[in-house]
Amino acid sequence: MNIHEHQAKEILKEFGAPISKGVVIKSSSEIKEKIKLLQNKEYVLKAQIHAGGRGKAGGVKLIKDLNELEIEAKKMMGKILTTHQTGPEGKEVKRLYIEEASDILKEFYLSCLIDRETSKIAFISSTEGGMDIEKVAAETPHKIITNKIDLKDEGPNQNEVEKIISIYQLDEEQKKIASKIIKSLYDIILTKDASLIEINPLIITKSKELICLDAKMNFDDNAIFRRPEILKLRDLNEEDPAEIEASKYDLAYIKLDGSIGCMVNGAGLAMATMDIIKLYGKEPANFLDVGGGASKEKVAAAFKLILSDKNVKGILINIFGGIMRCDILAQGVLDAAKEINLSVPLVVRLAGTNYKEGKEILDKSNLKILSASDLNDAAKKIVEAIK
Repeated sequence: MNIHEHQAKEILKEFGAPISKGVVIKSSSEIKEKIKLLQNKEYVLKAQIHAGGRGKAGGVKLIKDLNELEIEAKKMMGKILTTHQTGPEGKEVKRLYIEEASDILKEFYLSCLIDRETSKIAFISSTEGGMDIEKVAAETPHKIITNKIDLKDEGPNQNEVEKIISIYQLDEEQKKIASKIIKSLYDIILTKDASLIEINPLIITKSKELICLDAKMNFDDNAIFRRPEILKLRDLNEEDPAEIEASKYDLAYIKLDGSIGCMVNGAGLAMATMDIIKLYGKEPANFLDVGGGASKEKVAAAFKLILSDKNVKGILINIFGGIMRCDILAQGVLDAAKEINLSVPLVVRLAGTNYKEGKEILDKSNLKILSASDLNDAAKKIVEAIK
């Protein structure tokens, strides 16, 4: 789960990391009163969307005058921002964050994430703050260092902290603040189930202070059930409506750009199904894993979800029944198809538990369903059917 920059900064502040003073604005009517809470010579107006590249898209502005700040804030609220991460449709700005501008001397990069390969916490540090870290890694890898530390209740020791911040070449007072920031990030990972925290940039001001100037946090979806305080930060406006609907039924669903809807049980089988669709020259419209023990109601919800995508020209169902019974899936598909009035080609490949019963249910229906003997056959048939 992603959260907004202003929410990430509030968490950083809670854990003792230094941030700039700022205000959150959620409607145009709040702008005039909220900006009165700020007192500075310059201000930074930031669009709050779940996407990077805001600055290049006009979503971050440096403003010197309060009157101009009010005007620009009203212009930005409701604006559609298009960045390299939003896709061509862009995202509507529904909240703003305005903070007092900092007098920047140096910009660094700092992130903290779970390294699944080693089961350690990895800290990535770079002298090149404010830039795309992937670009820095590709062009100047010597300007990045990675330190991995073991999970432990007491957090990183001083030796580990000094390795993480060594690339910054800080003075003694700055090292103390940087050490506190490192320990704050570690504690957030450990106690809030964050999977990624990115501070870009971490700055030194001309008065030699360290400040977390921008912040991004992601949280482990599988642990959200035990973090109600994090779940409260979820902004449904930033999520795809179909993916929100999928989460109600505990479906693993990701919308894609293709024309063939997929319903599969098991993530590995889902990936293989999408791959073979591409092999035969078409693109999948979604990733959808209904899980191992889905009910017919859950299957029906999944089927409706696929058909809610106007780009879907055909559907491929690929089920290998283990815990998941093929007859339950067949009944769920049948119920949903009747309710929605299925109008696109449907290819079904069933194997495993009760596959004969499942096939019989579908064969007896009046639906135009193409049966497939294996995955290869299924992909061929659905690609041919939508030509």
